[in-house]
Parts: sequence; structure tokens; C-alpha cells
Amino acid sequence: MIHSTPIPASDIVVKISLSSSIIMGATFPKLTFHSSNPRPLQAQAISSPSSNPSRARNQNPEEPLPSKSLAVNRNTRLLCDCSCGRRHFIRTIATTASLPPSLPSSAAAADDDGESSTDRMLTSTATLNEIHPQRPNWYEELYALVLNNCTKAYEAEIAEYKSQLFNKLRGSAKEVVELGIGTGPNLKYYAGDPGVRVLGFDPNKKMEKYARAAAEVAGLPQTNFKFMQAVGEALPISDASVDAVIGTLVLCSVKDVNRTLREVRRVLKPGGMYLFVEHVGAKEGTFRRYLQNFLNPLQQMVADGCHLTRDTGKCIAEAGFVHVDSSMAFLSKASLVNPHIYGVACK
Repeated sequence: MIHSTPIPASDIVVKISLSSSIIMGATFPKLTFHSSNPRPLQAQAISSPSSNPSRARNQNPEEPLPSKSLAVNRNTRLLCDCSCGRRHFIRTIATTASLPPSLPSSAAAADDDGESSTDRMLTSTATLNEIHPQRPNWYEELYALVLNNCTKAYEAEIAEYKSQLFNKLRGSAKEVVELGIGTGPNLKYYAGDPGVRVLGFDPNKKMEKYARAAAEVAGLPQTNFKFMQAVGEALPISDASVDAVIGTLVLCSVKDVNRTLREVRRVLKPGGMYLFVEHVGAKEGTFRRYLQNFLNPLQQMVADGCHLTRDTGKCIAEAGFVHVDSSMAFLSKASLVNPHIYGVACK
């Protein structure tokens, strides 16, 4: 077991982002990290099981083959443009194998914009690789370990506000997306809610084992929880497919806040709820804001893109939701990552 001793909040400013927790004003424990250095997991684009599309298109043996960087585009054209019957076979196999069990797996299904489930998966993978390329295996493992063990004090303080939000879901939401699920600190709030199914997205695959452990502690059946590697800017699920989206400390570190919020609205069913807890920039002219402005570049470097000064509340209010109910709170365990906004937005 790893123990840590808190020190004054002014001594250190650290945040683990794109997850459901932060670390502020805490001493990192001395960590001994052992790794067998397995090969990093790589997202694979879907291709034909019987042929290499790049070679099939190369009729001239002296013509150089396309570079590997074109793999996603080639495969996208293979799935979309080919007129042979093999396209339908590939769509069916790829979609059925890739999508969560609670979502439609029909290859013929398409969203309002005409994009099929398979196309969504390909777009999500390409966006993940562009926005959040694979980090070194040891780094992502350590990142998840620290996040899992160093945010207890913060989660204890924020629990009061999270409980208010999650009580609004109880009994009314069955299909839920956890955006930036991290190590799964929110999963305990689903305890005692039978039938709820949670789909967690995070760009760091190493978070999965901790999230699964948290789901087990919360009493979520294995069949009711799924972890998928993706970023908030391109979710690989259909339009109007979930009852609620949960985002806690996510919008501070996504690359494109407005694009992520458009995705939240897209996947929500009419009347669906977006529950959020986010830290935002302090009021202009205050000493806290001066420090945030000064430390913001460093914060982005050490905390995986986290911004200390974003006006996230304004972005949510202008994202096109029918109704937004938002409140503000200051947390002693969050040091400079204050204030926080929390609330519910309805589609």
C-alpha cells in the first residue's frame, strides 16, 4: 500500500488531467515502478482480412506503395467507396466486433449526418492518434498509478457536490457515458442503481484496470461496464444513444472544448443530461488569477494539457443546451485549481 502525507497547498501544484481526479497540494509518495516493458497497445485501422488494399490498388510494380501514414484514409475508402459485396461483409464484421454491446451493431445503421457506426469508429481512432498519440508505456502506467493513489483527499471533498449531481440520475438514466473516466472515481455513485450501464472513455489505456476494479467495488456487473480508448472530440457511438454524459475535470485538458461539447450534445438522447464538474479560471485581477496566468504554461506541460484559466462555464452555457443549471464552489484541496463549477445541462 502506498501512503502519502499532505503538505500545505502552496508548496506544490500538480494536476492529473483528462480524468476524473486532480492532485493539488499533496505530496507524491515515493514510487518504485516495475515494468516488463510490454509493447505499447496500438489502435489498428480496420482493413480487409483477405487482401492489402494498398497493394491491390498498385497496378504498376515499379510504382512505390503508399506510405503507412495513409492507412486510415485507404481503409476508409475501402469501406465507403468499394462497390463489391465485400464492403458489406467488412462493415458487418468490423462494427459488430468494435462497438459496445449496448449500442446498435447494424452495419446498415447510420446517424442523421449519414455516418455509419464503422465510420464513427475509424474517425474516433484517427482523432485519438492525432490529438493524443501514444505515450511511452512506462509513462502511461505511472500516470494511472499516481492518479489512482494520490487523489483520495480531493475526491473526499468533492463528494458532496458529486452526490447532488448523481442523485438526479438515479432511476432515470440507464445508458451512461463517463467522459475521461480515468481510474473510475465516479463509479461508486452508481452503486445501488440496478440496470445502469456505463461506457467509459479515456485516451490512456492504462486506466482501464483501475476503472474495472472501481466498477467491481461499486457492484457494477461486468456486463454493465465497458472501457474504450477515445478522446472527447470524437466519440465512437451513435447519435442520441445515451441518457447521460458525465464529465468531471475533463474540459480543462481536451484540445477543443467546443468540439467536445458538440459531441456531448450529439450522443445525448432528447432530454438527456450532461453532468459536469470542472475547474475554471479565477476572477480577473485577483492574485489567484495572476498565479494561474503565470503557471499555466508549466501546468500544460506537466499535466497533460490542463489549462488553469479556461472559461469553461461560458463554453457550456453557449453550447446549445436547452437548459444549464450551474453553481460554483471553492475546494481547499484543489489549491490553485479553483474555483470549480458543477451542474447539469439538458439537451
